[in-house]
Amino acid sequence: MVQSEYSLVDIAKDSIPKREPEPEPEPEPRPELGTKLKTELTRPNPDDFPDGGFQAWSVVVGGFCAVFCSFGWINCIGVFQNYYEKNQLKQYSSSTIAWIPSTQSFMLFAPGFIAGKMADELGPQIPILLGSFLHIFGLMMTSISTEYYQFFLAQSVCSGLGCCFLFYPVIAACGTWFLRHRALAFGVMLSGSSIGGVVLPIMVQHLIPKIGFGWTMRAVAFLFLGLLIIANLTIKSHLPPARRPFHFMELVRPFMERPFLLLALAAFFIYLGGFLPFNFLIVQGEASGMSTNLASYLVPILNGVSTLGRILPAHAGDTFGVFNVMIVLSAFGAIMTLALWLPAASNAPIIMYAIMYGFASGCTLSIIPAMVAKLGHISQLGARSGALYAFSSIGVLIGSPIGGAIQNDQHGGYSGLIIFTGVALLFGTIFAVLSRAVQVGFKIKVKI
Repeated sequence: MVQSEYSLVDIAKDSIPKREPEPEPEPEPRPELGTKLKTELTRPNPDDFPDGGFQAWSVVVGGFCAVFCSFGWINCIGVFQNYYEKNQLKQYSSSTIAWIPSTQSFMLFAPGFIAGKMADELGPQIPILLGSFLHIFGLMMTSISTEYYQFFLAQSVCSGLGCCFLFYPVIAACGTWFLRHRALAFGVMLSGSSIGGVVLPIMVQHLIPKIGFGWTMRAVAFLFLGLLIIANLTIKSHLPPARRPFHFMELVRPFMERPFLLLALAAFFIYLGGFLPFNFLIVQGEASGMSTNLASYLVPILNGVSTLGRILPAHAGDTFGVFNVMIVLSAFGAIMTLALWLPAASNAPIIMYAIMYGFASGCTLSIIPAMVAKLGHISQLGARSGALYAFSSIGVLIGSPIGGAIQNDQHGGYSGLIIFTGVALLFGTIFAVLSRAVQVGFKIKVKI
């Protein structure tokens, strides 16, 4: 049972007239009555959520644009791992280069509490405007970078931080407009990351030979500028800003709730291994004999299928429960990694793995905000999501460098990296099961 921020006021006893010699004591409140009243206090009121309409869905459209530019950009970082190894940073090891995309992913998640808190306190417009500037400025600086530290600061830190301030305020804003269809709204909005992961790597890989790396990055920045103008004009919260002072315990307090802590551990392990296929599938495909041209489409294939993995399971989550759907698909992703990617040595199984894992990852990497919304009041969704992602971002940061180090130790082999990915996803699934069990036990048919 998740502890609520609301406390039940004790029922006061009636005052007793002094002239009655032996007043009978008032009966004690029944436990089941207290539980019922507490549930009524914490249960969201459906009338507070439009659950549709022009404004609500315009927020989803603006959120789609923001997620396309932020999470969608992060989803194509495997292109840069492969490109830097062959061009500007070819003198560095695979593990060293992996710090650039992994730090960029880390910056998307780690400052999430700050971005989410700003969205809760000030509304989403200010952090989204800040994120738009940082992201576009970082890409412009990447376009003129030549040294390792320049790529790291511009692409990983500045652009990555901008992605963070574009991502969490969108989650917080969208959650205030929907209740019954919240998982579906999140799924449609977060499908922008999958579509971005399809369009952007193809765009980058086709433009670099024609106009060069610098102008390719500028073209991407100008595309993002147009989309982020739409995001800044459409995204707003249905709730007024909370205007609460910051307390450090707000970052820590959610982890005192067992369901939230176990969900955070699940997210940590899922993100520890979940981004490795995005980073290394291209180079692993080429190492297995796949042509460079065909391998360049592996990440777009993976992200294209994950679009369906974001929308269809999200709709199923509204019907069968977001925890139930996430657990099934995260287990499926782990099984596909160990049973299909590990023995894959030719084009067909590698492409099939990209399809299968793309569908599974589309759910597991996007449905977590809807799971967080189940564990607390909606007015704190931004801060609580940020706290969870700040914790799980450690897995994002160290996952790719660990995978690169394992690959280097195997002298170019990928079996150890793939096993590491599959085991991390299995641990994430186990902790998600435990988080669900703390709330409702091991009853399979319960919707949660």
